[in-house]
Amino acid sequence: MAQSLDLPWGNQEKLTLDLPAGWEMAGRLTPASLPGVADPSAETRRGLSQPIGTPRLSELAHGKKRVALVIDDGSRPTPIHHLLPAVLFELFTAGITPQQIQLVPALGIHRAMEQLEVEQRTGLVGLGNMRLVTHDCDDPGLVHLGKTSRGTPVSINGQVATSDLIVSIGCIEPHIIAGFGGGYKNLFPGVAGRETIAHNHSLNCAPATFNMVGQPIENNPMRLDLEEAGQMLKPPVFIVNAVLNSAMQVVQVVCGHPIQAHRAGTKISASIYGVKVSAPADVVITDSHPMDQDLRQGVKALANTIRAVKRGGVLITLVRAEEGVGVFGLANRKLPLGRGALQTLSPLLLPLVPRLKLKGLGEEDKFFLYFALQAMRHATLLMYAPTIPLEIHERLPFVQFCATPQAALDQAARLVSGQARVLAFPYGGSTYPIL
Repeated sequence: MAQSLDLPWGNQEKLTLDLPAGWEMAGRLTPASLPGVADPSAETRRGLSQPIGTPRLSELAHGKKRVALVIDDGSRPTPIHHLLPAVLFELFTAGITPQQIQLVPALGIHRAMEQLEVEQRTGLVGLGNMRLVTHDCDDPGLVHLGKTSRGTPVSINGQVATSDLIVSIGCIEPHIIAGFGGGYKNLFPGVAGRETIAHNHSLNCAPATFNMVGQPIENNPMRLDLEEAGQMLKPPVFIVNAVLNSAMQVVQVVCGHPIQAHRAGTKISASIYGVKVSAPADVVITDSHPMDQDLRQGVKALANTIRAVKRGGVLITLVRAEEGVGVFGLANRKLPLGRGALQTLSPLLLPLVPRLKLKGLGEEDKFFLYFALQAMRHATLLMYAPTIPLEIHERLPFVQFCATPQAALDQAARLVSGQARVLAFPYGGSTYPIL
């Protein structure tokens, strides 16, 4: 008897898949059901009253003249509007005025945010008289701080570097390269220069580190490097990081030192999103939810779950991509090699990726190329992404785009032929397997 599988599709819809006969559903792996707090603002006040590894924010802010308030951008699920009032209260208590605060969205290489978008994200009409600073990773006014021990040239937004205090608001979630988001990552790459971002990402272009989602931070060169870069900043850094459940509700807010408080938050995030898997499956079906904004965010579902599929198996990724492609360098131009040639030549190409010079492919995208080559060697990658135009399909030969979810299932059935053990990750945008 065929089994059906329901998967979230954006915030309001769902997709129902009818699995081929003979397929055994070995698990529908979802995040732990930790409840959200009743009042996220009250939870933020609690976290601010119990900072980890630093004095209280109001104490740090006392006597300061200029505060850089860095918030993550719209590609992240952080409920900034719930966290910000308590942060501003701490700053105002210390005597800081709105005019002394510069509000800086952590764009990295993402598109700029319009003021209306920032107002909606913060809940502040007119931004509460704070000054909006739009970060540009190619700005000639970036401040250079030197090099890390791993050779990363460290440049950062000038308004942030020359402030007297940096307050960073974001969330801690599983992340393909950094292990987990949050901490210093909101600054590097959030408000860093392009060359800094490129070199830092390239550190994980290696067989042992190309997929670090949920992995121990002490084994992650990229995370350790960005934290070293963060410690080169002159002004003190205070983080306010939310940990969210799969319903995007705040479970806990950790505040304080950008490494010590971050480590406390990663333990909570891991307890929610790390799911135990007894053995890899023949077929894995994953969904981009809750990373549904664009293709760049949606492919996290593929990256998060690929360890759950057997070598030579099939990974089906369903990507909502409400805004289409997004800022995704790999989709900028067609590669000179097709899928078959890439598959054949990937062992030779992989060591060359960090040094490749391809028009339309930014330095920061080399990691994604490296990951894509490794992933296509591991399994057949099928993708349903209805908002992505056909010309983009041709530019991303690592995956096989399918016109419908049923077409993806039919193709997978032909590839595995007969019985198959199946694992499903309905919240693949944030869930990862622990084997």
